[in-house]
Parts: sequence; structure tokens; C-alpha cells
Amino acid sequence: MLARALWGCKPRFGKRGGRAGVLPVLCAAAAGAALLALFFLDYIEWWVTSMRMNAAVESQAGAIPQQSAPPSRPEEFLLMPSPLVCQRAKPYLIIMVTSAPANQRARQAIRDTWGGEVEVSRLRVMTLFMVGVSSDPGLSKLLIEEARERMDLVQGRFVDTYSNLTLKTLSMLGWARRFCPQAHFMAKVDDDVLFNPSALLHFLNKSRNPYEQGDLYLGRVHLRVAPDRDPDSKHYLPSGAYPPSVFPDYCSGTAYVLSRSALLKIALAASASPLSTPLPPEDVYMGLCARTAGVLPSHCPLFSGGPRVPFGRCCYQAMVSIHHVMPREMLQYWADIHSSEPCSWLSQRASLGVCKVRAMLGDVLGLEQGL
Repeated sequence: MLARALWGCKPRFGKRGGRAGVLPVLCAAAAGAALLALFFLDYIEWWVTSMRMNAAVESQAGAIPQQSAPPSRPEEFLLMPSPLVCQRAKPYLIIMVTSAPANQRARQAIRDTWGGEVEVSRLRVMTLFMVGVSSDPGLSKLLIEEARERMDLVQGRFVDTYSNLTLKTLSMLGWARRFCPQAHFMAKVDDDVLFNPSALLHFLNKSRNPYEQGDLYLGRVHLRVAPDRDPDSKHYLPSGAYPPSVFPDYCSGTAYVLSRSALLKIALAASASPLSTPLPPEDVYMGLCARTAGVLPSHCPLFSGGPRVPFGRCCYQAMVSIHHVMPREMLQYWADIHSSEPCSWLSQRASLGVCKVRAMLGDVLGLEQGL
């Protein structure tokens, strides 16, 4: 953007006349505006998304779809830490990582990186992993051993399959509601996400009173997503189960944050209304429950909700979540982020803008580094 503005100005600098004096000023102003936009691209993204959300609130409608068969009881747990774990630790933020039973490497990478942060700015942070039941007896035995050794697994009473991701989320909400009422915030994070508790708490403390118990449903908001009517798709949702043409706005399921009051309201809405058949994607279902509970999502440009943002040390220091990160990459990126002093405000602003521009270009060009 900046290079294009300067390229259009260069051939005309030598011309005489009144315009020759004005053109350099206009070009300098355009270059300055482009540079300013680069530095504050995340704020621009937040403003544009928020404006679109506000315009769509009244036009959107959607109740939680109905089903004929009752769901399994998500509040039953086969494996879990001590029921007093939150009472002893008193976490300000609890992070629940949804993980498949076979993803031991991903869980260990998280423990060795951001999941090992137990205190940020004198605020307690606790990370636990939410899993389901494996159909492999050998893997089930390994899970029991891992739970005894690490004391950070919560296992719900449901088969761990893609179609049961909604049950996994409900089980997660049920556990946090019952056993961790001390936490002011709960983050739901996938196990292929590089999460940054420090960046999240910095954002929360800067954006609101950290002790305020208002409704917060924070993440990367998806707008005007249409239900998938393709019967061959794993996201298939027939019009009989959900008639509206679009879903209410919802936060990407890769990572989102709930305040204590929002968690209670959404969990109540979910327990009071039956699930759909077939189950919608879990993040869509959360959006439906949130809308039913009167909790609107809040967009934060520091959450990625698609293919990952390209790596930049200062950029990753500012981002709250980066999606599609392999265990080996997570270890490498986390080490790079903390290899030296924190980036300056100017370096962080510039790197964040460059990362987002590269991500948007990658998304447009169909590359894997989209945002």
C-alpha cells in the first residue's frame, strides 16, 4: 500500500507548475495515511466488524433447534482433578483446552509452553484439558495414566468424535460452572492453538475493569454465516432443524473467552433447551445459546479464527490466539517469542500490521497463511 502510493508519485516530482508543488504533499499525505492504517489495522478491523455487527443485530433471528432424543448428561465426568482444585488455586482465568484422546503430543506441547503459565501480572491462571471417551482400550488406559500423572484432564461421559464436539463444549461449561466458580473468566481453546494468557489479560485489563462481572463473550466473530445444507457435508444442518437463512453472530470455536456471568447464562440456556439433530458445529451452537441468553459476542482482532497468521515475534507477542499450530511449531514459536525482551509498542504495532496484511493477502490468494 505504501509502496504503491510512492510509486505513483515518483515520476511526477520533476514537473513544473502549481500541481508539481501540490503532488508531493498529496503523496506524502497518502503515504502517511497508509502507514498509519498499517499501525492501527487491528483497530480498523475491530471498528468495521463492530459496525457490521450492530447493523445486523435486529435483522438476525435464531432459536436453539429442537430434537426428539434427549442429550447425554454432560455434567458427568469419568476423569478429573480434585473437586477442590479451583478452590485451592483460586484462578482468575481458567483455560479449558478441548483435545482428542490421541493428541498427547499437543497437550504436552501446551504444558511446556503457554499452558505452563500459572501466574500473569499477579493473577492466577489454570489450564485443563477436556476430552471424551476413546473407543480404543489401550488409549483409554493411557488417558488414565496421564490423568493420574498430570492431574489436568477432565473426561466427559461421551464418545470423543467430531459429531460430539457440542457435547464436549457443554461438558466443559458444566465442569467450569460446578467446580470452578472462583474464576472470573473462562477461555475455551483448541489444542492446535498457540494461546497467549498474558496478551489476553492485558487486553481485558485495558478494555474493562478486571473485576467487573458483566457479560463477556469475546473472540473472533463470524458474521452472517449460512447453515450448510449439503447432505454430504459434516456440517450439514437441514432446514427442518434450523429454518433461518443465517446464524446469529458467533465467536470462532478455535478460541473464545466467557466472563463468569456469561458462562452461567449460556450454560443455563443450553440446559433449558434441547440440542438439535444433527448437531450443529459447536461454535455455532454456542452462538445460538448466547443469543437465547441475551449475550452478544464481542469481536477482538487479536484472536485468529482461520488458517494461522504468519509468524512474527513481535506480532505473536500481541496476538491472543494463533490457530493451526503443530506441537513442534508451538515449542519453537513460544521459545522465539520469549527469546529476548518484550517488543516495544512501535515494533509491536508495525509487526502486527504486517502480519495482518500478509494474512489477508494469503487468504485472498488461497494460501495457508490467511487470517
